[in-house]
Amino acid sequence: MPKPFIAFILVFLLLISALFAWNQNQKSLQVQQPIPLVEFSLPDLAGSVYPISHWQGKILVINFWATWCPPCLKEIPLFIELQTEYAQQNVQFIGIAIDDPLLVDDYLSFIDINYPILIAETGGAKLSQKLGNTVNAVPFTVIVNQQSQIIFRHPAELTKQKLRELIEPLLTP
Repeated sequence: MPKPFIAFILVFLLLISALFAWNQNQKSLQVQQPIPLVEFSLPDLAGSVYPISHWQGKILVINFWATWCPPCLKEIPLFIELQTEYAQQNVQFIGIAIDDPLLVDDYLSFIDINYPILIAETGGAKLSQKLGNTVNAVPFTVIVNQQSQIIFRHPAELTKQKLRELIEPLLTP
């Protein structure tokens, strides 16, 4: 076989292996052992600062998003629907915008979101890393149980079905 062809095959296999590894890294990250949620505080658009402990004792679905991210914007209507569905069952969705506050304010003028939106601007990437976002993906979602322990992390878009599968077992009768 000609050497250029063998080199091409090796490069091709290396590329396929890298893509496979990247794809595996993008899949849901079920936390083997629940890990404590780190304490942090962020402002909303009005400037009121909320510590994450404000929602202590609730099941939290924390979603990092941005106005320039199409999958993020696609998830928001699902989160609105599920927040309404689970509001009386101790579940709280929280959006953390990794974005310019003016762009977030503009976006929120077009959609009625029924859960808190906190503003992290560019510092949100570091916060999401502290919560387990090893690939710096947006959207990035973390689910926290009532004991303030991270039980699930997911880089990329989530479906309504997957969210229900994760939330339902945490609900107390």
